Amino acid sequence: MQLCGVCSEQVPKYRCPACRIRYCSLSCFRRHKDDDSCHLFKETAPPVVTPTPVSHAEQPWTVDDLLDEDSQSDKVPLQKLQQLGASEALASLLCNPHLRQLMMSVDSAEDKAKAVKNAMQEPLFVEFADQCLKIIEPAQMEDDDDDV
Repeated sequence: MQLCGVCSEQVPKYRCPACRIRYCSLSCFRRHKDDDSCHLFKETAPPVVTPTPVSHAEQPWTVDDLLDEDSQSDKVPLQKLQQLGASEALASLLCNPHLRQLMMSVDSAEDKAKAVKNAMQEPLFVEFADQCLKIIEPAQMEDDDDDV
């Protein structure tokens, strides 16, 4: 889960039309505009002064929304990410409050690699990860099943 790019406290609901930073409120938008860190993003329309809500129905995800520059090499195609969102099997797993708590602890951990390693000790988290991989890399998962 992302946090506001200005205050780092709330979940962002808006995106700056100029530089695409995500922010949570009008006060954060104003603070962002006042600190001179806003630079026009090359692929966007001219900046609009009023904040615009981020709506998944109106604006599809972009890789920039999901990944920073350091993780671009591990990109998952947008179509596959949308398949994750449409998966009934994943939705069913995510009804489990223990799994949701595990996910939040991984997301909020400073050392994400260590947090994932610890979470992978939980069978429920492993089941969730396997289900995600079946959607993202189905051919590879079938090959792994054949090896067992």
